Amino acid sequence: MGIKSSLSKVFASFVLKKIESWKFNAVDAQERTLQKLIAEAKNTVFGADHHFHDIKNYQDFKERVPIRDYEDLRPYIERVVEGEPDILWKNKPQYFAKTSGTTSGVKYIPISKESMPEHIKAARNALLTYIHETGNAKFVDGKMIFLQGSPVLTEKHGIKIGRLSGIVAHLVPAYLQKNRMPSYETNCIEDWEQKVEAIVGETLHEDMRLISGIPPWVQMYFDKLSEKSGGKTIKDIFKNFELFVYGGVNFEPYRAKIEASIGKKIAAIETYPASEGFIAYQDSQTEKGLLLLADAGMFYEFVPADEYYNDKPTRLSLGEVEIDKNYALILNTNAGLWGYSIGDTVKFISLNPYKIMVTGRIKHFISAFGEHVIGEEVEHALLSVANEEGVEITEFTVAPQVNPAESELPYHEWFVEFSKAPQDLAAFSLKVDLALQQKNIYYFDLIEGNILQPLKIRTLAKDAFVNYMKAQGKLGGQNKVPRLSNDRKIAEGLKDYIK
Repeated sequence: MGIKSSLSKVFASFVLKKIESWKFNAVDAQERTLQKLIAEAKNTVFGADHHFHDIKNYQDFKERVPIRDYEDLRPYIERVVEGEPDILWKNKPQYFAKTSGTTSGVKYIPISKESMPEHIKAARNALLTYIHETGNAKFVDGKMIFLQGSPVLTEKHGIKIGRLSGIVAHLVPAYLQKNRMPSYETNCIEDWEQKVEAIVGETLHEDMRLISGIPPWVQMYFDKLSEKSGGKTIKDIFKNFELFVYGGVNFEPYRAKIEASIGKKIAAIETYPASEGFIAYQDSQTEKGLLLLADAGMFYEFVPADEYYNDKPTRLSLGEVEIDKNYALILNTNAGLWGYSIGDTVKFISLNPYKIMVTGRIKHFISAFGEHVIGEEVEHALLSVANEEGVEITEFTVAPQVNPAESELPYHEWFVEFSKAPQDLAAFSLKVDLALQQKNIYYFDLIEGNILQPLKIRTLAKDAFVNYMKAQGKLGGQNKVPRLSNDRKIAEGLKDYIK
């Protein structure tokens, strides 16, 4: 065992004691966080506008600070972007994480000197928790690769601007820099296909032990590696590869294909990072769910998903949530986001400690007929049947077809790229439809009442989603294909790829 792996075990024990101090006292940690956030921002423009000096508790906070999305906060954020200090948070942010929103165009998410260390600490602690639980630290002595966006940063009014993963690349601890791949020059390549080719060239003969990235782009890397090595599996290319770290999407739709590419099952850590803050990570290899980071400079609120679009939805603090209910996640952060709707929905699967599953996006649903089908439901329906039938899915998305051919009932149209297709697509489709009916009573009623006909699956050609994302200028990086949408925009774009 190397020096790094030995020291990492000692460090992991030290860090785990700190985590334990808030893990089972998360509600108290959240109350302290709220008080600290209000105290530190009371002299900002936002704090003055919302009477932070008069806020004594969460009830006061809810009465003064409404829920907002990026567009609602834009007037404040634009002043921050123009270099004004003390607008949303004290002083000016250190960075802006630049993201592309589906409705807001380019978004600039502030990252402060207080919030940036929390991103780094959470990523580190996810690995240390794994080391502490499993006793396995050998990956620390080998090479690690993080498939991420370009680290090239621009600057405006003294604030550095870039993608979150690119910003984080500059802050990787020194003791990991020598192990980390790819090179800075390769990381700066903007074209994703060129970048993957370059990464393959750099890593093919290295001792890769940890690989991290969004599953569909990691799969693309694996495919290129296999192609370059004459069809070898990843376990034969990287004999000491033992840990896969991922986030951004549900891993389950990709698991079968990725494990087939690797050639064996492998330990994995799921993380939930966002530009707005690092929210949760998987802290156990034996228990489900992601540990909500209750002591990371963020105060969380939860709105029942079915109330989200109400004029005055219920707002709950951590101590008020219930198991197995779908909530829209609201953030208040030490970078100055207040009552901020991040757009994700989560469900608690444990309250001691508080553990969540990410269930989808609040705006990604199908309710063309009042069914309100969500991402978690379509993923469960497809994957439960696929696992039973030995079918493998590369990628998929779902859209409503409200204007079918004459005399035909409307239906949900599924666009699926199979890596191992079903032998009988019609029978497979019917099973998926029945599985969805069991998950969503409204959908069941619409089928039973002959308002909708059962779903239809369109089989897509190989690499359909990669080619579609490339055509949209969204190949690689943090870009993801929405699982479902309430309009036909993605569906129309995928028509050309139907087999």
